Amino acid sequence: MGKSAGNPTASTSYVSGQGNKPLSHPAHALTHQVVTVETEANSENGLTDVEASNRLELYGRNELADGDGVQPIKILIRQVANAMIPTASAVRDGRTKVVPTAELVLGDMVELKTGDTVPADVRLVEAVNFETDEVLLTGESLPVQKDAEITLKNDTGPGDRLNIAFSSSTVTKGRATGIVFATGMATEIGSIALASHASDSKTRRIKRKPDGSAKPHRYAEAWALTAADFIGHFLGVNVGTPLQRKLSKLALLLFGTVVICAIIVLGANGFSNNPEVVIYAVATGLSMIPASLVVVLTVTMAAGTKRMVQRHVIVRKLDSLEALGAVTSKSSNFELPIPPLTGRLDICSDKTGTLTQGRMVVKKAWIPAKGTYSVGNSNDSFNLTVGDLTHTPQQPIKIKIEDNERAIRYKELLKDNPLLEKYLNAASLANLAHVHKSDRDSGSWMARGDPTEIAIQVFASRFDWNKERLTKGDNPLWTQIAEFPFDSDIKKMSVIFQKSGGDGVSMSVFTKGAVERVLGSCTHITWDERMLSTEMNDEFRDIIIQNVDELASQGLRVLALASKDCSSLAGPVEGYRRAEAEKDLTFQGLIGLYDPPRPESASAVQECHLAEISVHMVTGDHIGTARAIAAQIGILPSNMNTLSRNVADSMVMTATQFDRLSDTEVDRLSVLPFVIARCSPHTKVRMIEALHRRKCFAAVTGDGVNDSPSLKKSDVGIAMRRSGSDVAKGASDIVLTDDNFASILNAVEEGRRMFDNIQKFVLHLLAENIALACVLLIGLIFKDQAGTSVFPVTPVEIL
Repeated sequence: MGKSAGNPTASTSYVSGQGNKPLSHPAHALTHQVVTVETEANSENGLTDVEASNRLELYGRNELADGDGVQPIKILIRQVANAMIPTASAVRDGRTKVVPTAELVLGDMVELKTGDTVPADVRLVEAVNFETDEVLLTGESLPVQKDAEITLKNDTGPGDRLNIAFSSSTVTKGRATGIVFATGMATEIGSIALASHASDSKTRRIKRKPDGSAKPHRYAEAWALTAADFIGHFLGVNVGTPLQRKLSKLALLLFGTVVICAIIVLGANGFSNNPEVVIYAVATGLSMIPASLVVVLTVTMAAGTKRMVQRHVIVRKLDSLEALGAVTSKSSNFELPIPPLTGRLDICSDKTGTLTQGRMVVKKAWIPAKGTYSVGNSNDSFNLTVGDLTHTPQQPIKIKIEDNERAIRYKELLKDNPLLEKYLNAASLANLAHVHKSDRDSGSWMARGDPTEIAIQVFASRFDWNKERLTKGDNPLWTQIAEFPFDSDIKKMSVIFQKSGGDGVSMSVFTKGAVERVLGSCTHITWDERMLSTEMNDEFRDIIIQNVDELASQGLRVLALASKDCSSLAGPVEGYRRAEAEKDLTFQGLIGLYDPPRPESASAVQECHLAEISVHMVTGDHIGTARAIAAQIGILPSNMNTLSRNVADSMVMTATQFDRLSDTEVDRLSVLPFVIARCSPHTKVRMIEALHRRKCFAAVTGDGVNDSPSLKKSDVGIAMRRSGSDVAKGASDIVLTDDNFASILNAVEEGRRMFDNIQKFVLHLLAENIALACVLLIGLIFKDQAGTSVFPVTPVEIL
């Protein structure tokens, strides 16, 4: 048997991008040829069985280590168990063999195809139309297209490592081969598992000089702080929720009061050893203890937990509700560039599915000769009847923010508008998604297909240009002749349709794809309403790219649409070649999509600011999208343009920029980032640690396996019931049943109500106990003939 853990443990340092054996640089920063050499692999014949056996003994099995007791790591193992299914395709001794996944080793050459689960961290050697779903690592559900030939910078985050296939990710398209450079706990998913059950160090770090040395007083300082932490932990004054810490301090104060009261009773009676005096002294001291406090705390929190079920919040730990309500800020002025550094509740929220709807929708559509069409906000991305259609004749680059566009019915927009019809033909027909009204549930809209294509199909359907209407029925208007599917190398897809109508039979090509690739295939454009086709030139291309940049700055993903008449291509279907079909196209326009904010997110964020709560967005999405959504819902202040460059830059960062800073440099920032894009699990944990160093109370939302370390590290972990993984739920304190950021406010509201009630009850008990103690102590003045104090209340009555 090989070792079960020749991999990192909780006590060792994990370096992202490295593997079981240190490489000269992270694998993504090396060419696959260099990785092959440094891992001593063979890209032609693979490892021999003997060498693989030796490496299995040296580096251990390719499996996740278990933790002690019942911990989230055990749930994680079950969650990603599909990554450890018994077999994987590996090249050994020059042949492709089926190898148990747990026996894959450093340097193995593996083959991957659609539907496979990647068995280890792999540096790709060849990738053909290859995409993987990395939601476990990044939380972003869109597949990632891979490229084996590129090399990246050392500090590139996991979400941008396009030449790496990560363990536990799923192959959604294409095929690839690659070299295994990390197995088991040395993989990225292994690092998440490691962080999920790692415990915080109980020893303070020694402050060292840049060269690593430290003076003797630094050692003494670290030891003294460690001892103070131990004592504080024992007494409960530096652990737990704010309420628990306050109650621990109250307990210490009451204990001191008990001792003083007992000494006063004994002193008033000459420290007599009379049993009655001793019993009375003890009883007087105990009169200060609010005996029913524990019962009241439990009942109050249990009642609050029950109420929260109706408000879409499931409380897994009773103290988490009062924890959310126990901390308030000293200032509610969000316009201040530098918030207070202590006493604040900060919520670090994911974007996709929590602040946003988790579904793509079309926001803007630009037709060069007609202008820009926009879609209003909607809380149902599939429902094409919700959300106003507006139109302006301006290009996106010329639209002013203050322009108020009037809602227009789609029939008015289509009236005498053949250019819009051509655009909608391309949007609807170059599309594989299906959008329809449910037969079972009246009023409910259903959709299936790729999220991007669903959004475009919904947009076309708003104009009653649904593909089903155009292509179905006894006499369909359009009949599909051929299809050229999306290819990651070409970055576009095309279809050929035949049209039957009063003008006879004609055929057209409709193309959709990446702007630069579609533009490269376009030779004509209709630039004005005279319907004259103009030859495409550099001036038009520059204007198009400017509009693409403008839409992208609004957080939109931009695609291009094009078409051409191809009636001259008459002949058998197999005679239609892709290169012939996709050349000499006419540019129809741009379409901008995004994952829209939930309608209630903006008001919820505003209420957070009024409630003196700071909101941070930590997301795996790209920085442009994250910044646009954050500005739209109010996470970023409206006066950013008036702030200094340093403050504004620190408010929005990528994970690479944030991780490049040392803890000292992070602490020097005037304000911690309100937006961090392309986040890795390590980045989220560092953000929480930075908040803790500023004496802030951190609540964190998360739904994926990648969020489990930050959920555990936070003061209150908030998971999602609908989209959340079992790992995230197991590591959380609170679960939102509707996956809605606004529901967090329900928890905060209930927590503050509970905290207020508990404070009032404690004051009531203490007032009662102090009054009783005063009676008992004043009674000591009166003494009998033997010189013993007269006790106004018996010990039994006191207790």
